[in-house]
Amino acid sequence: MRREIQPGYELDDDRERIDVAAVHRFLSEEAYWALGRPFDTVALLVRNSYRVLGLYHGGSLVGYCRAVSDGAVHAYLADVYVLEEHRGRGLGEAMVRDMVDSGELADARWMLHTGDMQPLYRKLGFGAASQRAMERPSR
Repeated sequence: MRREIQPGYELDDDRERIDVAAVHRFLSEEAYWALGRPFDTVALLVRNSYRVLGLYHGGSLVGYCRAVSDGAVHAYLADVYVLEEHRGRGLGEAMVRDMVDSGELADARWMLHTGDMQPLYRKLGFGAASQRAMERPSR
């Protein structure tokens, strides 16, 4: 799937097109949830995630997200970002909307963690977890 979402911007879920070095740089240096994440881990996540989605401008990766899923019932949205100089244009919303509303996972129960983007995710139908949700944090 490759499609233009705004003039000069396109989404593409071709995993081979993802610039793993660019994803690693952002996640390990700027993303509060992944600071210091090793390159090999990022490469593994790009390779093994159910779906990856890149946001491109002029052929360069400027945004990214990925889905972890069983392919039918549950899906987890992870590592969502748009480079700062491309924010404020609705690109992150378009990217997340494409991830959760299109393709095989459109009917899955989506989950995510965020420390700062609740307003964006609420617009896309996310809400507080139910009383049944539990979490075991990483070590």
